[in-house]
Amino acid sequence: MARRVPTSRLARGSKLGVVAATQLLRSQRTRVEMLGRSEEVRQKLAEESTIRAAEQVVAVLGSMKGVAMKLGQMLSILDMDLVPPSHRETFQQKLAVLRDSAPTTSFSAMRRVIEEDLGKPLDAIFADFDEHAIAAASIGQVYRAKLHDGRVVAVKVQYPGIEAAVRADLKNLTMFAKFLQAIIPWITPALLEELGRNLERELDYPAEAATQQRVAEEFADHPFIFVPTSIPELCGRRVLVTDYIEGIGFEQIRVLPKAERDRIGEIIYRFYVGSMFVNYEFCGDPHPGNVLVGADGRVSFLDFGLFNTMDPEHVEFEASCLRAAAEDRGEDLYKLMVKRGVIKKTAKVTVDECLDYVYAGSGWCLVDQDLEITPELASGAFLLAVDPRQSEFGGMKLQNLPPEHLFSRRADFLTFGVLGQLNSTANWHLIAREWLYGEPPATELGKQNEQWQLARKAELKTH
Repeated sequence: MARRVPTSRLARGSKLGVVAATQLLRSQRTRVEMLGRSEEVRQKLAEESTIRAAEQVVAVLGSMKGVAMKLGQMLSILDMDLVPPSHRETFQQKLAVLRDSAPTTSFSAMRRVIEEDLGKPLDAIFADFDEHAIAAASIGQVYRAKLHDGRVVAVKVQYPGIEAAVRADLKNLTMFAKFLQAIIPWITPALLEELGRNLERELDYPAEAATQQRVAEEFADHPFIFVPTSIPELCGRRVLVTDYIEGIGFEQIRVLPKAERDRIGEIIYRFYVGSMFVNYEFCGDPHPGNVLVGADGRVSFLDFGLFNTMDPEHVEFEASCLRAAAEDRGEDLYKLMVKRGVIKKTAKVTVDECLDYVYAGSGWCLVDQDLEITPELASGAFLLAVDPRQSEFGGMKLQNLPPEHLFSRRADFLTFGVLGQLNSTANWHLIAREWLYGEPPATELGKQNEQWQLARKAELKTH
């Protein structure tokens, strides 16, 4: 059984990210201006310099699509100490624009993309088409439309020239990384490289349409998870058409009563994290813009451009590491990491450092107690998510984390970040024991999910 309250490791893991996140920009001009000034004036200048730098980050990210916008979406769910507390809420609201609001790309330009890609005039495909975009993704905009049979659909359209823009982003990443790292030191080259690789996958709309259709069928009639179906015959290389979902967005979800936010948080955790351990596949892009809650209470999940399938052997390695940490079996954890090549045999890493590292990143699902996920707790662990190979913890340096684990850990931490925005509370460890130990569900949602799985299996047998 897991230990009850490993508070020291949780606290140390949280502090790790906080320390890294508090590295603020001090421009050379501001430093010169501070000479001879009083302490009060120096603080004011430093604050203003930081605010200007933060606003510049938002401006740069907002003006770029592709890799930069994806990074902006990631930043928007975290509570980093990038700006002074008095301005942090405003800064978060500006970052939220990057995940929720459509950039100003004219409809006439997007219409040409639709008609060229599908080979028909717009009115031959749709009975009605709202020209105002309802959402923006990192590589396209989403519109609401109606088919001639009355079916309401969401139409995701790639920005004109986005493929060239992504390539340009990737070429400019060296310069872009230096600018960002001056302000946010934990934005590492490895993180930007991973975002670039994955973003190229998101350009493949035919693959995304096929994936979404398959996942929608897998979760058909689920009691609390809903995935809208795609319409393959209306999807092209740059256009993706799916069922339109009515529901409230994340900002409205955040102001729901605590009990409802806890329920939604557990659903998000089960879908984004549990799916990897149960089905060996997961969505690699958890962020608030991809979550809606319908009138029936089900949580709808959108965007399957970064859906990832994982080798069961690799999933079992992660589960084995989590079980070893939860049970305080440090020697076993150390051996697992050495065998997998995460730690070099010659590295001076102790058993306790292995345990500390895993608790720093995954302690929230290893402690057998109710735990509220706060933005601060999520941000504290984020450093280890974005690039564990470069992160140090108590003298431990992981240099050989295989790519498949880097991607799955990123998805896990981004889920953590989303839950932090909801301030969701649960005994995450008891939920995780379903897939880590094969135990019966301990929550009402878990029981509903189990009943659905049994009914699903029975239905498949009859067919």
